[in-house]
Amino acid sequence: MTTIAAPAPPRRVSLAGSARHGFSLAWRGILKIRKNPEQLADVTIAPIIFLVMFVYLFGGAIMGSTEGYLQMIVPGIMVFNILQASMTVGVQLNTDVTKGVFDRFRAMPIARSAPLIGAVLADIVRYLVCITVLMIVATIMGYRIQTGPAEFVLAVVLAIAFALSFCWASVFVGMLVKSPGAVQGLMFVVLMPLTFGSNVFVPTGTMPGWLKAWADISPVTQMSDVLRGLMNGGAIAGPLTGSLIWMAAAIAVFFPLATWAYRKRV
Repeated sequence: MTTIAAPAPPRRVSLAGSARHGFSLAWRGILKIRKNPEQLADVTIAPIIFLVMFVYLFGGAIMGSTEGYLQMIVPGIMVFNILQASMTVGVQLNTDVTKGVFDRFRAMPIARSAPLIGAVLADIVRYLVCITVLMIVATIMGYRIQTGPAEFVLAVVLAIAFALSFCWASVFVGMLVKSPGAVQGLMFVVLMPLTFGSNVFVPTGTMPGWLKAWADISPVTQMSDVLRGLMNGGAIAGPLTGSLIWMAAAIAVFFPLATWAYRKRV
């Protein structure tokens, strides 16, 4: 009796099909969050801890009052927290690979890129949760947006775009290393100097010359200044240009590397 082999799932899928598969797997990621809400711990607890800790421990020393420091730090800490959140996608992808989830994906008639697209798109929900929690707690503490709803919505959109631009670095690392713990460790080493070497928590004028030179042009500083302008009022043209350049550079460098590492790994 001859056995007829099952046809291999197609590897070439149209662009529309790839997008449809990606959105389907993004919905899978959202359902995973709903069934396991502890996955949101980093975007619900971390914003509260950092905001309360920095405002009440350092606000008086840095700005002379916690009220003034709160107005300065909230837009910056939004960038800090959402950048942290964007690093998780590499951990999640690495976990799926090491647990064999991608073996099941390979047996399905879906685009090869769909799991990657789905993971990145599902992360947008985490970004929105992070911003929502931060703004609720900041409002309770006394922060007030000084501009209008349109400016705030634009600030949220730019913050999410910033996170999506830099999340490809996490995807690249996640596809290179062997364990989720290694991804977390490597991204922490990169993230901490990047965020603390900026004007998120302190004005750059008090920094040593070499550090100030970097902090003034860093992507975190540029985006923090954009959000301060949109939420507190002020000029945004200069920092917005710098932010867009950094975002384009991050995509140009890490997106090809991430997709190369992804295809090599899966």
